[in-house]
Formats: sequence, C-alpha cells, structure tokens
Amino acid sequence: MCSKPDPSSSAARSKRADARLNEQTLLNAASSLFVTAGVDVPIREIAARAGMGTATIYRHFPTRADLVGAVYQHQVDACVKAGPELLASSSSPVAALEQWMDLFVDFLVTKHGLAAAMRSGKPGFATMQDSFLERLIPVCAEIIAAAVMSGELRQDIGAFELMYAAGNLCIGEGTDPRYDARRLVRLLIAGLRRIPG
Repeated sequence: MCSKPDPSSSAARSKRADARLNEQTLLNAASSLFVTAGVDVPIREIAARAGMGTATIYRHFPTRADLVGAVYQHQVDACVKAGPELLASSSSPVAALEQWMDLFVDFLVTKHGLAAAMRSGKPGFATMQDSFLERLIPVCAEIIAAAVMSGELRQDIGAFELMYAAGNLCIGEGTDPRYDARRLVRLLIAGLRRIPG
C-alpha cells in the first residue's frame, strides 16, 4: 500500500529551498557591496540591497566574520562555475578570458578587504585562503588553453602568472578614484594577444 505524502515533509523542503534562496540573495548583495564599499559596509545596507530585514542576515550569519567567510567562498564558487559557462557562451576564448578576469578582479578587490576581516583566527579561514588558488588556477588554465588553441593568445603565459599579475594590479584599487584595476587587467590581456603574421 502506498503511503500518502507527508505535507510536513514537503513544507520542510520548501522552507529549506527558501532559506537557500535567501542566503544566495544575501551573498550576492554582500559581494557587490564589499567590492564598492568594503567589508565594513553597514549590515543595514546589505539588507536593503537584498530586500530583507537585518534580522534575516543575522539569522544566516550571526557575526560579520561568518558573513565575510561566506562571501569569500561564494565568490570562489562563482569564479569556478563561470569558467566553463563563459567558454561556452562567449564570442571567443579571449572574450571569455576577459569576462572571467573581470570576475577574478572583483574577487581580488573584495579579498583585500576580506583579508583583514578574516584574521580573526576562525579555523576555516586559513583553509579557504590556501585552497582558492588550487580551485581557480585550473579554471583559468582551461580558458587560456582554449585562447591559445584558437590562435588568439600567446603560448608563453600560464594561469598562475596571469592571476598573480592581476593580483598585483589590484593592490592599488580603492586608493585613488583614477585607478581602475579592471581596465589595467584588460590592457594586460590585450598585450598577451597573439600578433598575426
């Protein structure tokens, strides 16, 4: 005999799905504000951007350190996921590389602010810092390889070198309104294009 569906189980699944959606909305809002306003942006501004109350943020992330760590992981996940998606949808591998590096620059700009906030000694933070390159280098390498294969990019650049160079260009971001790290990274990629002939 078939048992009837348990309405309470269905409601619980729906609540979990709603909670996950709320968390993603909060992380997206916090990520974008951390890039433009830094990690010390008031919680009420993040709540307003997400269209939620501050109590909802504290329910998901009881401390700012919890939120900072979650944003860091969220941005790494987004960069990892974006690599193959951009390769599949962009007009060329170099266009995919430029768009992916834009995401990476956003991550790096945020990361400078995250670094100070993450020196709280919470156990998971050191692991995240150690692992982000391990996760991101293969994604960048795949896009570079596609750009080299298409004849658009020189062969003598590796993913680690490009990401390290981008990191150095991002150090000055936020120190002067005339400094635009994303533009400089685009110029760096332009300089790596293969010259026909």
